[in-house]
Amino acid sequence: MTNPYAAGAAGRCPSCGEGCLFEGFLKVAPQCEACGFDLKAADSGDGPAVFVILIGGFLVAFGAVFTQIAFEPPVWLQLIVWLPLTVIVCAGLLRPFKGLMIAAQFTNKAREAGRDDV
Repeated sequence: MTNPYAAGAAGRCPSCGEGCLFEGFLKVAPQCEACGFDLKAADSGDGPAVFVILIGGFLVAFGAVFTQIAFEPPVWLQLIVWLPLTVIVCAGLLRPFKGLMIAAQFTNKAREAGRDDV
């Protein structure tokens, strides 16, 4: 059986691990091309963005503060180095985290609450 978390992080279907999870950079495919699993109900919301901001922000802020204390570079150099790095780190982490959140929904059989659930 496929590990849904590994498949989600790799951008694969959490059900079969074969088909693509995404149509574009972050747009979830309507269904798996390999097994036909319905991915339309998968909605990660703002969860991946929150984790990416917290993790990426910590890494970049720690690096910037450490660099400032250790080497005391000018502010313009700090901005030239750390602003693009912030964008690269956040963009690089966003897709795997979105895949992980969708895989977590699949694993825990999460669904929207209905009238009977309240």
